[in-house]
Amino acid sequence: MSLIPEEVFKRRRRHNNTPEPVLLIIANFIVIPLAVTLFTNKHHINWFFWVAAGLLALYNFFTIRKNHEEFTKPIIIAYAVSIVILIVVFFLFRGQ
Repeated sequence: MSLIPEEVFKRRRRHNNTPEPVLLIIANFIVIPLAVTLFTNKHHINWFFWVAAGLLALYNFFTIRKNHEEFTKPIIIAYAVSIVILIVVFFLFRGQ
């Protein structure tokens, strides 16, 4: 006999209701700068960077395909801007 309702112990769905597109953008901003830092320098890009970028691209593709109804016009614009920012981050980190 418990005085606490069962709902208290159930885990919230979808990572505390954070929208999937936001989690996707956060994952991109964690993986790409980390991969650039670890696997590139001014003169050489390691092959493992391309593996990490390719796996991230697959993750993006399947996440967008699975949750296409959540990707409204403002979210698509934010996603596109984040990709442009990641490209700039790539060149900035690689140049150092």
